[in-house]
Amino acid sequence: MRQETEQELLKKIIGFQREEITSCIIYKKLATIEKDPENRKILQRISEDESRHYATLRSYTHREVTPNRWEILFYVWLVRLLGITFAVRRLELGEKETTSVYSRYPDMEHFAEMAQDEQHHEEKLIGMISEERLEYMGSVVLGLNDALVEFTGALAGFTLALNDTKLIALTGSITGIAAALSMASSEYLSTKSEKTRNKRPVKAAIYTGIAYIITVVALVGPFILLSSPVMALCIMLLMALLIIAFFNYYYAIARNESFKRRFSEMAILSFSVAGISFLIGYLLKTVTGIEA
Repeated sequence: MRQETEQELLKKIIGFQREEITSCIIYKKLATIEKDPENRKILQRISEDESRHYATLRSYTHREVTPNRWEILFYVWLVRLLGITFAVRRLELGEKETTSVYSRYPDMEHFAEMAQDEQHHEEKLIGMISEERLEYMGSVVLGLNDALVEFTGALAGFTLALNDTKLIALTGSITGIAAALSMASSEYLSTKSEKTRNKRPVKAAIYTGIAYIITVVALVGPFILLSSPVMALCIMLLMALLIIAFFNYYYAIARNESFKRRFSEMAILSFSVAGISFLIGYLLKTVTGIEA
């Protein structure tokens, strides 16, 4: 294996410096946003560690390095849009990569210590945050899973049985809203009977209902906007796939689970139900002889 030249190593260390100072500023800004005092202390401590790492690396390069302003802005907005948990987990993935890189230089003074610090950050970050939106994530999962599986199937069946986009959209909207109210009611009763300390039945019902209705609007939209039932069905299935991908990416990062496994399971289930429903619509139309 080829040995790195001094110039190549210097370039790498400068890259490490940029990552450390960028992380330092990101954690500092997240600490100002975080309301929980314990979480804030941990974020501040990690920011101080990253600042110390930057100073250590600067002793090798004798250079000041500017942070990545776009990355800082990205994480600030990420917190505002998707919550502190998701943003911190994304940062944690970067911490793992940095730990791996530092571990490749066991002969470099201070690198082993910085690798241990980064590993310690991971351990702290894994269990540090309690966020309301994640406590109700189960309700959102329930709403989205049920809406995607049930509603893609229903719209696929309506497409062949009715063959009119406006009629499909009307029928689908009525079915979807009724199902959303039913799911919200079921979640309210379920949460109330479980008597979960951190979950309020009304909030759980609202999270479930909103998740279901948002999915209904996204999936019915193509049938409202387009005149071709087949084209509307194809775009609806694409929308379903995008919703599955986005939600499962968020959930996998926030809960530290496998994205590929969750995405594959949910996509296969939703599209299988859609395919079966499409065939049922065709068979019913053939057997009954009813033409829309």
